[in-house]
Amino acid sequence: MTNSHLRNIAASVHQRILNKSRESARPFNDLLQYYAIERFLYRLSRSSYAGKFILKGALMLMVWEVRAFRSTMDIDMLGKMKNSTDAIIAMVRDVCLQEVEPDGIVFDRDSIRGQMITEDADYEGVRINFRGSLDTARISIQLDVGFGDIVIPSPELMAYPTILDLPAPQIRGYSKESTIAEKFEAMVRRGIMNSRMKDFWDIRLLSRQFDFDGRTLAAAITETFTARHTVIPSDPVAFTEAFIRDEAKQSQWKAFLRKNRMTGAQDTFEEAVNAVSLFLKPVVYGLVNSKPVPATWKAPGPWRR
Repeated sequence: MTNSHLRNIAASVHQRILNKSRESARPFNDLLQYYAIERFLYRLSRSSYAGKFILKGALMLMVWEVRAFRSTMDIDMLGKMKNSTDAIIAMVRDVCLQEVEPDGIVFDRDSIRGQMITEDADYEGVRINFRGSLDTARISIQLDVGFGDIVIPSPELMAYPTILDLPAPQIRGYSKESTIAEKFEAMVRRGIMNSRMKDFWDIRLLSRQFDFDGRTLAAAITETFTARHTVIPSDPVAFTEAFIRDEAKQSQWKAFLRKNRMTGAQDTFEEAVNAVSLFLKPVVYGLVNSKPVPATWKAPGPWRR
């Protein structure tokens, strides 16, 4: 295929994304970022490394078709390989060069940079930054890879949703239960210093829209806290009045809503925390006190014995 034809494809895709932005009233840059992420995941799914990565984080909210999910500019994954920056850089470079059907995206293998992430992170891992392009547009991508966590139930192969009518990435993804468990562990570990409002938002959304089995959720929480060497508390700081009434937390909540263009969201910070507490505390109580955990959560709750 000639360079001229490839440029025409890129220009056509660029225009289609621009049209979609106008039709959906979503920012063009957001859709462009999602498109680049989607096509990187497609290349990964076609590569020999597909089985070594499990998709997690906010991108899974798109897979689950969660209503009112927050936008994200990054890719979060669990790695099933050695925790090595150089090794992952080499994998990403190969993925960038993976031959696929023309989609207009070109990833710059020479732009790839990697570093270990430990400070203020949820896990020790590797962060990879690289660039891509679509026609005249330039896109920066960040890939964070963590290690050592156990996913319950086991990861399943799923089709990642596409923005345009192109082949979908077929990639393994996290369970809702382990997603919630890791967000809860972050709340516990950070304690009163926690400023991650996205975790309250995400757990609240998941509990409102999906059913859960109490024993499965309890198993996911146990495995996550064990893997991260965190003790499950009987009274998590994140659910206390002192945390809820903290003016800084309330300001952070409002800032989070503004940043993610969720100005129509009705929940106050107190309502959001109470919703998460109602969902998690019965399971936590059972785990801490060696009591039976509630059997079934029928969205939007409460738990049923």
